[in-house]
Amino acid sequence: MRHGKKVAKLGRTYDHRKAMMANIVASFFAHEAIQTTEARAKELRREAEHVITFAKRGDLHARRQVLRLIPDKKVVAKIFGEIAPRYTNRQGGYTRIVKLGYRRGDAASVCLIELVDRPAAESRPATKAEEVEKERAGAEEKS
Repeated sequence: MRHGKKVAKLGRTYDHRKAMMANIVASFFAHEAIQTTEARAKELRREAEHVITFAKRGDLHARRQVLRLIPDKKVVAKIFGEIAPRYTNRQGGYTRIVKLGYRRGDAASVCLIELVDRPAAESRPATKAEEVEKERAGAEEKS
């Protein structure tokens, strides 16, 4: 029975899931935003919130705890040096998930997960519905 087990299995074994999440978390903090499926984004949010909370503490033990999950020392240095100081006054809610639509190949729900309050926030990719709306508005202006 799975009583009290709140982790999403994502169709993978424990070791594969652990490695995949380590890679996704490292990529997320390296780029400060990534596009992935909704299920992965929700699991990534849990991990990212924990990492930022550790990084806000800023001590050696917190750094070692983060290094257990993210083996890339450059990314960990970025988290502790740049990202964590941004959120000193925030008590959680460091990430935002924006639904982008469905993936063409398998119709999986795709999301953009990004850090809130990132300095140079690039505009997110437009969804298909937004593109259609923009085309309609352009066509109405011409006529």
